[in-house]
Amino acid sequence: MTSTLEQLRAGQLAGTRRLKLACGLSEFPCEIFDLADTLEILDLSGNALSRLPDDLPRLSKLRIIFASDNPFTELPEVLGQCSQLRMVGFKANRIRKVSGQSLPPLLRWLILTDNEIDTLPAEIGTCTQLQKLMLAGNRLRTLPEELAACSRLELLRLAANQLSELPAWLLRLPRLSWLAFAGNPFSEALETAALTDTPSADIRWDELKLEQQLGEGASGVIYRAALLARHEHASRPVAVKLFKGAVTSDGLPDCEMAACIRAGDHPNLIPVVGKVKDHPAGTHGLVMELIDPQFTNLAGPPSLESCTRDVYDADTRFEFASVLRLAYGMASAACHLHRQGVMHGDLYAHNILHGGQGRALLGDFGAASFYATDDRDFRFALQRLEVRAYGCLLEELIDRCDLVAVEADIAAKLVALKENCLSEEIDSRPLFDEITAVLRQLTGTGDRDTAAFAAV
Repeated sequence: MTSTLEQLRAGQLAGTRRLKLACGLSEFPCEIFDLADTLEILDLSGNALSRLPDDLPRLSKLRIIFASDNPFTELPEVLGQCSQLRMVGFKANRIRKVSGQSLPPLLRWLILTDNEIDTLPAEIGTCTQLQKLMLAGNRLRTLPEELAACSRLELLRLAANQLSELPAWLLRLPRLSWLAFAGNPFSEALETAALTDTPSADIRWDELKLEQQLGEGASGVIYRAALLARHEHASRPVAVKLFKGAVTSDGLPDCEMAACIRAGDHPNLIPVVGKVKDHPAGTHGLVMELIDPQFTNLAGPPSLESCTRDVYDADTRFEFASVLRLAYGMASAACHLHRQGVMHGDLYAHNILHGGQGRALLGDFGAASFYATDDRDFRFALQRLEVRAYGCLLEELIDRCDLVAVEADIAAKLVALKENCLSEEIDSRPLFDEITAVLRQLTGTGDRDTAAFAAV
């Protein structure tokens, strides 16, 4: 909830733990310091600020600060003096300089998306608690080798930069699970090929009749629509995603569209009908099969507290058979994507639509990246990175399933599979085809019945 400057100055916000001000501020209101005994979360996004006060550390309990959509040109060094600060978000500013002195000692989550940064400081390696680093939409040409010391880093967004390669040490980070790097020079040719060389029907804008809005994400808006038949009176219901065209926290909408098309057909992916053609405003869009409304998100996205792990409803429970079916479907879908040279990059429960009884569809390709499948070492490294994300999902499913009634040997094998996927000994992690083989064995499902088992 957004507060007003008048409320702050009148003392009406005394004792608050969370403060959001968006009222065209050009200076930091000194009255904020009256909240120093309680304030933990400060959101100053959407103002006209370009500096923070030198005595910001007086806010001794401050854990989280947001200052997105402001004209900062450098990340304020005073942040590094805030001893309890764990999350820093300066998205869509004009930041060019990030000093090593600006990094708080307990930093877990740093958001610098959509700025003008071309260099990261070596001191990033001292951020040993760092779990989430979001750098999409900058001008980075290299990454500092010191980042290799951030052994707890799990999510990294590097899309839409100027990187000529991914350093080998990056793929050896023991907990890295969610990586996005599309929109860099080294992957540009693959992304272009996905859009131009992969067969996809063109659907004219005048063949679509938009109906109600179904949802909105960082990269676009999804509508229910009618696809008008060309030679018949009947039409069919579809979903249309119109992309916004701006850099998102994950990357570029064009890369997302390319990944959706490149993904192809699989029982656990949302089918793409075609690309929107001749939109009057030149907007890019995809036409997809309309999903049964009984399918809902398996979980909610990570919270400020959980950082990298999804948030489930407290009463969420799964039958063991549903866990196996869902686990198999997601492993099979990931295996299929990697055969196409696509890494999903955001293999999370909140990107899975669940229809009950383990029926599931993997969506949201906003963080997807492309790679050449003929580079065996690179291919296996990326796949084992994503296998750790899958291990997190499997762990969450197992934690919400009663294994007591399950045959001990089968339960033990599923738990062992989860632990192998999460192993920090990267080379010991199974690949997705090995994971699907284990799950087929656990369910007694033979190869002939695989498609039926996975289908929604």
